[in-house]
Amino acid sequence: MSPQSAGRRRVHRSVATGLSLALAATLQAAGTATAAPSQDARVIRTATLGEIPLGAFSNALLPGSVDDDHGVKLGGIGSDIYPAGRKGEYWTVTDRGPNGQIKVNGTKRRTFPVPGFDPAIVKIRVCGDKVQVIDAIPLTTSSGQAVTGLPDQKSRDEAPYTYDAQSPLSYNPNGLDTEGIVQAGDGTFWLVDEYGPSLVHVSARGKVLTRYVPKGLGPTGADYPVVEALPSVFLHRKTNRGFEGLAQLPGGDLVLALQSPLSLPDADAGSASRTTRLLRFSPGKEAVTAEYAYRFDPVDVVDPGEDDTSELKISSVVAVGGDRLLVEERTDNAARLQLVELKQRSSILGGSWDDDATSPSLEQLDDPASAGVPVLAKRLVVDLGRVDGVQRKIEGIARVDNDTLALINDNDFGMTDGAGAFDAQGRLVDSGIRTAVTYVRLPEGL
Repeated sequence: MSPQSAGRRRVHRSVATGLSLALAATLQAAGTATAAPSQDARVIRTATLGEIPLGAFSNALLPGSVDDDHGVKLGGIGSDIYPAGRKGEYWTVTDRGPNGQIKVNGTKRRTFPVPGFDPAIVKIRVCGDKVQVIDAIPLTTSSGQAVTGLPDQKSRDEAPYTYDAQSPLSYNPNGLDTEGIVQAGDGTFWLVDEYGPSLVHVSARGKVLTRYVPKGLGPTGADYPVVEALPSVFLHRKTNRGFEGLAQLPGGDLVLALQSPLSLPDADAGSASRTTRLLRFSPGKEAVTAEYAYRFDPVDVVDPGEDDTSELKISSVVAVGGDRLLVEERTDNAARLQLVELKQRSSILGGSWDDDATSPSLEQLDDPASAGVPVLAKRLVVDLGRVDGVQRKIEGIARVDNDTLALINDNDFGMTDGAGAFDAQGRLVDSGIRTAVTYVRLPEGL
């Protein structure tokens, strides 16, 4: 074992011990759609995460990182869920941390009430009707500092403010808005991020090994390696709508799902579009090997009563054998799972649709298939909006077995938007929404 490896092991033990000592008591307490399938899917189990003070959680991992958590509890771990090997155990990942919006003089400001919060990989165990935190790994830079969840670049990201939207905060070139997670065979993790958007390779103990970003992004000041390896067209990602879904295919390739259509050629086109994109990335080659066009169903099909197309999102993609993939189309109130197969002949990588000068753009096409775009064919597996007991805002899905899925919701750390999110003492007025893992049994195997 090298001295460097031994050092990492010692850090791991101290962090794990710190977490255990600080929190043990609290943790224990606390395209072309086919006809709809049979709606015999049902919830067979639900477990809920207890209340864990966010400051205690964060400071057990990185001492002194959070001065005041403003009464916020640990949440946001529902950004994704991935099997950890043992029955009932999963890897999850937080997003960038508590954040909201408050309007000041007619303009919305993005607030970060706990700016010292560091995104973390969180290992959970479902035990009866409770979700227990059994391990947590902070995301750190090459020098061991917190990456934090603060925005990266003034030219591309929203300006960060304090909890009351009155004082500006500093940007952080290391900041990550983490979403999807998978674990590789060597124990390292892969994450996706909404800011870049980017793909992030992380060591087994949370150190960022490499961040892969679109060509031409030109980030500066990061305390970890940054490689421009993704198509430059992804520079047009909508604000706060970068990569959100991540899947690992049996051969090791990764599939990255863009949450919403690109703002190409402008924001209006992106908001009106129903066509988003998936990327296939080879870790061995450190390169994108395919790109796919994915077509959402109309928004009122996904979520009856919703008429705003911009509410459509992909939040999770799950490998189900071979090159097959479950894709979650959702709004905040409803979700449907579609089955697609990734075929090489469907790739649009390197073609005219990757040229941001192409007009009309892929996102502007009313019917991409009729224009010759090889849109991924899909088949509806289950409409979660019609399954009693499923939480709102499902962002993570894991395959438990041939006919069972584990779902996890993003509770946004109990945050709401608006000036009423905090009381006069600066304490969170909690939304009351809890993080929950819900098991759904499907009528047919995958």
